[in-house]
Amino acid sequence: MKRAIPVVVLSIAGLVPVWLYQPSAQSSTVQATTPAPSTSSSSSSSSGASGTNVVTTTTVDTEKGPVQLQVTFSGTKITAVKMLQQPNHPQTTAAVPKLIAETLEAQSADIDTVSGATITSDAYQESLQAAIDDNAKAASASPSASASEASSQTVDGSALSTEKGPVQVQVTFSGRKITAVKMLQQPNHPQTTAAVPVLVAETLEAQSADIDTVSGATITSEAYKESLQAAIDARG
Repeated sequence: MKRAIPVVVLSIAGLVPVWLYQPSAQSSTVQATTPAPSTSSSSSSSSGASGTNVVTTTTVDTEKGPVQLQVTFSGTKITAVKMLQQPNHPQTTAAVPKLIAETLEAQSADIDTVSGATITSDAYQESLQAAIDDNAKAASASPSASASEASSQTVDGSALSTEKGPVQVQVTFSGRKITAVKMLQQPNHPQTTAAVPVLVAETLEAQSADIDTVSGATITSEAYKESLQAAIDARG
């Protein structure tokens, strides 16, 4: 029997290991004034097999502490974000999983600022955009990148009717790898809203529909897994 995962805890903390969140040991610094963030001049990227590109961004210095990301792309798709440096502050710790989750959903730096962590959010977005720009340059210079994009496939899972409402997922594959999951239909319910990011995160980690049911959203979880499996089965 699969274990249940509390929605409230995992909607924040449960995303941490999946989206490669790694806190920095750097202590936070609070100043009386708010200086404009400054950006260091170093950045790097490395290309791997199957069109994977890992970009280490420049460091953005803020009054709270440095912010630096490592972003993994499959072609032009963002598949993972890891914090290399971040302010050692409770509000930053709570904000980082939300920023990563929004990034994977939006596939861009056009994401919402997290309330209570505005400085970190702005630096994160600046660093993320730099990584996206760096990857775009690398993709345009590499003929293998276009081949990787050609192997990308998007499949709609089956639409399921539940007592809470309809559930349907759309899954993007790069070769055999699940790179993104999007909800096409879901119940309009707070517990579902909280559960979906957890389910998506577990899918990206497990690379299958063999994932845990989220406590408090059992009906949605089971329908999600069924629709997900249908998409996997339908993959070419």
